[in-house]
Amino acid sequence: MRVYICTDLEGISGVIVWEQTRDQTSAMYQEARRLLMGDVAAAVEGCLEGGATDIVVGDGHGGGFNFLPELMHPGARYLTGRSRPPLAQRLSLYEGYDAGILLGYHAMAGTADGLLRHTQSSKGGNQYWYNGRESGEIAQTSLVLGHFGTPVVMVTGDAAACREATQFLGEGPVTVSVKEGYSAEYGLLLAPEAAHETIRAGACRAMGQVAQCRPYAIDLPIRGRLRLPDKSKADGFSPSRGTRVDDYTFEATFDSALEIYSF
Repeated sequence: MRVYICTDLEGISGVIVWEQTRDQTSAMYQEARRLLMGDVAAAVEGCLEGGATDIVVGDGHGGGFNFLPELMHPGARYLTGRSRPPLAQRLSLYEGYDAGILLGYHAMAGTADGLLRHTQSSKGGNQYWYNGRESGEIAQTSLVLGHFGTPVVMVTGDAAACREATQFLGEGPVTVSVKEGYSAEYGLLLAPEAAHETIRAGACRAMGQVAQCRPYAIDLPIRGRLRLPDKSKADGFSPSRGTRVDDYTFEATFDSALEIYSF
């Protein structure tokens, strides 16, 4: 069984404040990288225990290069680095997987109890809708994987992210909550060591539930809407295909799930 693990940083165990996720030169960010590798290793161990035969872990946070090579679990291969090519130039990297895992994900912008909640830009405050339904990064990544026929079988993050995953993907995927938010940067956390055990067990269980999960898809063509937080940001936005419909909002039509970021 081939498994693709998509990673983000805001939903990783022990990550709780923005400073851990933004400035790559800071000591707090370097510690967050180590925390990320702990969650990754736990997920890889669980997948192997559950029968996975080939695991690729994708570095999805920010501009990339968040992984620490010396902490890579030897049971997987790792897709990482800087200057990530556009999605259209790396489609083959997503083909042929039996299951997908979203590791360290977060709730969409505006989620009251979501730790480090945002959609795409943690500083921008952007909001996205597809076919009239507001969607965050959990739905966006699931749509891309779904285009290739890959079902998401597990999501980890805070309680709000897990709730969002169930709302979009149904009851099939395993959800593993490693923390619970009370504001954007304040919450109740599992110790990383305890979180790793729940992630490992969840990944192992998820390998046995692949048949219960379906690739996430919505009707084509997709009607997309991007709302920016204020008029000045909208004035400065240069759409690649979107049409501005009011002071804050751009709309576009996508013929494929692979186009959903291209406003």
